[in-house]
Amino acid sequence: MVSKIPIIKQCTVSHNQQQGDLMVEDLASYLDRNKNLIFPHRHNFYHFLLFTKGGGRHSIDFETFTVAPWQIYFMAPGQIHVWQFDEDVDGFVVNFNKDYFKTLLLRPAYIDQFSFFSGLVKDEVFTVDEAERTAVVNIFERLRGNVQDTEFAQISLLYLFHVLEKQRMLPQEVEGNAYNHTLLRNFMGLIEVNFRELRLPKEYAALLYITPNHLNALCKAFLGLSAGELIRDRILLEAKRLLVIPDYAISSIAYELNFNDNSYFTKFFKKAVGKTPDEFRRSIDLINKQDGK
Repeated sequence: MVSKIPIIKQCTVSHNQQQGDLMVEDLASYLDRNKNLIFPHRHNFYHFLLFTKGGGRHSIDFETFTVAPWQIYFMAPGQIHVWQFDEDVDGFVVNFNKDYFKTLLLRPAYIDQFSFFSGLVKDEVFTVDEAERTAVVNIFERLRGNVQDTEFAQISLLYLFHVLEKQRMLPQEVEGNAYNHTLLRNFMGLIEVNFRELRLPKEYAALLYITPNHLNALCKAFLGLSAGELIRDRILLEAKRLLVIPDYAISSIAYELNFNDNSYFTKFFKKAVGKTPDEFRRSIDLINKQDGK
């Protein structure tokens, strides 16, 4: 039987008093209570961290970052991550369930509009602007003291998301681009649902009622990648997530990802990653053993 990547539930990492839909805590105390959670794992809730001091390493979906003060890390449900932090690290950690905003928003998927909930790791890690740091810390502190006041906490979280999103907006991201942003987010959502079956940009373009050229230009303009590269990268990410499972046969992974045969999957993976699936699996095992020393 395949041993899956552990899925951590919010109730297992929260204070007894904070087993609702939202948890806000000092990062140092959270890490002290969950000091054994140093193996690769995923959550069934949204999870984000703000570092105010300390350092270390933090990997999200196989991309590793050197931690520095005032970095913020967002993670969506299902993403694999693992950390190795210094003893003096501190800041804030927030966990909230998928349906947390259901009672406040008519459209709970509203939070998907924020770039750091895109599911793309490059959008999920950034540094808080110096001009916003005092305001951001104040919001975290108010949240920590008012977790049980659901409406206050929901509005405060949304305000925090808008503050962080505003600092990331480029001058050219004006209101006239709203349609293109919506198209791009819809494309990313379609990839998430269909990447196992649909591999060609023209298939997604048809679902979006635009031409493949329009879709490709859109992806290049906003993400610097072609539509085909985004589809490929999502397939590769899922392959990497499955390869972390030690006793999951590579042939079974190829079948799950809808490749015709194991050799085609191996060629596809090696061309993109520079390693065969088996070599990638061994390298991840080696890193995990070194981190566990």
